[in-house]
Amino acid sequence: MDAFTAGLLHRIRTTQSDLTRARETGDDFLADVEQAELDDLHRLAAEHGVEVGAPRA
Repeated sequence: MDAFTAGLLHRIRTTQSDLTRARETGDDFLADVEQAELDDLHRLAAEHGVEVGAPRA
């Protein structure tokens, strides 16, 4: 796995975790920001052919 792919997958995992935390604490604004970031990261992954596994619960 190259550095770009590893970095992108790491950012996706981190953002998913941050999104979960924002939702659990009821921070709707932060949840919206994290969701937008996650959407952008998934778009970037798709554009570069990076397979992203299913989100972990």
